[in-house]
Amino acid sequence: MPGRLAMTDQLRLPLQSDVPQGASTFVRSASNEEAVRVLERWPDAAGQVMAICGPAGCGKSHLAAIWAERVGAVALNGAEAAHHDPLELEGRPVLLDIAQDADDETLFHLINLAQADGGALLLVSRPSPRFWKVQVPDLRSRLDSIRVTAMEEPDDVVLAAILRARFAERSITPTDEVIDYLVRRIDRSAAAVEDVVARLDEQHRPVTRALARQVLEAAQTLPDEEDAADDEEN
Repeated sequence: MPGRLAMTDQLRLPLQSDVPQGASTFVRSASNEEAVRVLERWPDAAGQVMAICGPAGCGKSHLAAIWAERVGAVALNGAEAAHHDPLELEGRPVLLDIAQDADDETLFHLINLAQADGGALLLVSRPSPRFWKVQVPDLRSRLDSIRVTAMEEPDDVVLAAILRARFAERSITPTDEVIDYLVRRIDRSAAAVEDVVARLDEQHRPVTRALARQVLEAAQTLPDEEDAADDEEN
């Protein structure tokens, strides 16, 4: 079932950037429930820093964007964060997505700025900050002490929701039977969803279970056929 993060007046500030409106489409499940519950009540004090980590396609950026919208956070992205004026961030909650791509100086400044009254910093990345490669010793110790909330790869509920959303973008409405069939057979990643939906759309036919089976079987045999063709040419 789609879930919406609880709204609070905690650190409520005007939006300072265009944050995606996605609360109504975020699906709560066992794979993300802990992270959702943590962000519903975070930050509960000024000067807090936290990281959300997880594999590609698990919904961590989506969840973080909902948090940013709720608290009015400034949304930054990876290495581009270095171009933002630090003076505009003091005393503000900040979201830094693809956080491991930010340089050491930027990360250090953002962590320091989060300590100001009204400040907070949410870092989003695939690996935990403990595994980021940094050169500044003080930054290393700070990253090691950050609270980390992990999200898991999409479970059946989330994967089904992603499939329906990607199909809907192409004005395709497959039956629940088709969705269930695909959930049991594709890799649990956003990339796998994008691939299978694109392949099915290319058929220009009603998306049925039979067609889904045909497309998946063709995808599985394609590498072998390509290898055989290469051997013949060689």
